[in-house]
Amino acid sequence: MQFRLFSFALIVLNCMEYSNCQAPSHRWRRNKRASYGAYPICKGCSVCSRDNGCVNCQPKLFLFLRRERMRQYGECLHDCPAGYYGMRSPEINMCSRCRIDDCESCFSKDFCTKCKSGFYLHKGRCFDKCPEGFAPLEDTMECGEGCEVGQWSEWGACTRRNKTCGYKWGLETRTRHIVKKPPKDTIPCPTIAESRMCKMAMRHCSRRGKSRMTSVTSFNARASHS
Repeated sequence: MQFRLFSFALIVLNCMEYSNCQAPSHRWRRNKRASYGAYPICKGCSVCSRDNGCVNCQPKLFLFLRRERMRQYGECLHDCPAGYYGMRSPEINMCSRCRIDDCESCFSKDFCTKCKSGFYLHKGRCFDKCPEGFAPLEDTMECGEGCEVGQWSEWGACTRRNKTCGYKWGLETRTRHIVKKPPKDTIPCPTIAESRMCKMAMRHCSRRGKSRMTSVTSFNARASHS
């Protein structure tokens, strides 16, 4: 009599642990022993199906649906795997897939927190090249705020050796100012000055109504008579 009561108690306990309680079978024993990753198929479950694994999880755990060929198994995890994020609700905590291209882990379906290798994170998205105005930070693989510069000035006078005459060719320069410096010194600012070759308007320099060439000629003449 005591043995029968003990057997009945074991059956009741087994039914409490697993839903859809049926007579034990070799298939169920194989599924029960099945393991995917570091978690046994029913570890952390509050409800476990013999065919589909976990159906509901214990508090604070996330239900993750793992696909294997044509089958789908439920797992209860403390943290969702790469490419998924944890979504909590009063009914059930689920691991949902990130919907952002090239995202490895995300905070929500449309906000990435870490990109796949070779991509830069910027405002919850992943880019192979940072948008204009931002520079790549290789240590964190993020797009940092770049150096903001103003508009180019007009081209300056054509000069050479600080003179605007006396030569056929010179250089003209234009500049722009830094409006906002980057938060990190590792991000270089673009050039703020550039020059180009130009043709001088006056080949000869005038001095007291005479050209520079005339003055040089007079000087050479005096030197020859001395």
